[in-house]
Amino acid sequence: MTGAVLSPVDWPTLEDGLPLLSGCEADIAAAMASNTPIFLPHTNLALDEISAGFAIALHMHQPTIPAGATGELINHLQYMFEHPYDGDNHNAGTFAYCYARLGDFIPELVNQGCNPRVMLDYSGTLLWGLQQMDRQDILDKLRRLACDPAYQPHVEWLGTCWGHAVVPSTPVPDLKLHIRAWQHHFAALFGIEALRRVRGFSPPEMHLPNHPDLLYAFVKTLKDCGYRWLLVQEHTVESLDGQGLSQPHLPHRLVARNAQGEVEEIVVLVKTQGSDTKLVGQMQPYWEAKTLGKVVLGPATVPPLVSQISDGENGGVMMNEFPSAFMRSWYEMRDHGSGRRGVVGFNGTEYLELLAAAGCGPETFPPCQAVGQSRLWAAMGDATGPEVMATAIAAIRTEDQSFSMEGGSWTSDRSWVQGYDNVLDPMQRLSAQFHQTMNRQPEQGEALERQPRYRNALIHNLLLQTSCFRYWGQGTWTGYAEEIYLRGQAILAHDFA
Repeated sequence: MTGAVLSPVDWPTLEDGLPLLSGCEADIAAAMASNTPIFLPHTNLALDEISAGFAIALHMHQPTIPAGATGELINHLQYMFEHPYDGDNHNAGTFAYCYARLGDFIPELVNQGCNPRVMLDYSGTLLWGLQQMDRQDILDKLRRLACDPAYQPHVEWLGTCWGHAVVPSTPVPDLKLHIRAWQHHFAALFGIEALRRVRGFSPPEMHLPNHPDLLYAFVKTLKDCGYRWLLVQEHTVESLDGQGLSQPHLPHRLVARNAQGEVEEIVVLVKTQGSDTKLVGQMQPYWEAKTLGKVVLGPATVPPLVSQISDGENGGVMMNEFPSAFMRSWYEMRDHGSGRRGVVGFNGTEYLELLAAAGCGPETFPPCQAVGQSRLWAAMGDATGPEVMATAIAAIRTEDQSFSMEGGSWTSDRSWVQGYDNVLDPMQRLSAQFHQTMNRQPEQGEALERQPRYRNALIHNLLLQTSCFRYWGQGTWTGYAEEIYLRGQAILAHDFA
């Protein structure tokens, strides 16, 4: 499967019921290495006609759980449909509609002369669940948004971790497995050409590592996998002197320096703080952009960008208020500047490509780093090395117990580590067992990764790292994690004996 660019029909969307998550590394890498501009040749926006802009992203996710009729792996959306009287499972139909509705909204708006923009972030587990449920109605609408040239200028897909794993507590060797698995799956569903257009990355739970070694590994992995920019939460980053960002509506350069002093950088768009679903559901980024004006960036004066992401289906505001607010906003922009002048919507890559064409490349963006790192660098001084860093972190924690290197998320009051040893320990054990087992195999690379047994082991390793097994607390959800762990262990022991 290496060499020539493949069409969607060349890759199976499912094999033995499992999605294509591995085995086409060379093709994926080649597609993601393309430097051809994505939006610039087609955009109908010009920076000199725009005072300010906004960009919204919708995050869609449902986990995979071992809760089918005979204990098989099914998507939680399927479970909701099959158990409509449990909790809020009556919302299953509404959730399914939310996963499809942009496939109706965007064509309608375009046909009405509007100039809409939206970024989409769908977890791999949700995409697999839609396949398992044979919801071709939803997948066909998503395929239209990913593949139809009429809608490509209006929709940008963002990459993410296949299994919705929170990055700071994910074993480092598995970061690339998650990222590449999502790329494989997306390409199998929508085509390698659609994948080539995926340039931005949306981290699950907006969780950014702030431990320098992990952040460095994450940024390096993102770049190795072909991503050009990352969406971050405002309170998870700081200026290099430890202050809050003074210009959050401009792109930044995230500087990731590890304990050894090695540095990687990636462009970031900053999601400003606030109630996520309410802000996006009511299209408040559009209204906030109306209060802003052009700013100086490098050699040019450019429109600032208000960036926001929220769940695309959760909560009454997103379920009920978003459709009318979304449609009404684009109609208003059409009627006051054709959606091309004044305040307009952008997609992230589109905005960055327009800035680059105006002479504002990454070197002109203000630098930032993960929150808390300024304090750590001050404690370390000019010294380097893991032991020096560990000592400095311990010293800061002694004087300030609130200091954390666990990373930051949607909110600053949730830990994805404390109290979850019963999930994290099995995660680490299964990951270690997975990699040790694969390293012992006579086949390596794509020859191994194309094997059904490899994909079966891989999917259990990735599923165990799904954030939901911690987000929803102890009990049923940690029980799901334990079952996935036991099955993963059994697969590695039996199928690779």
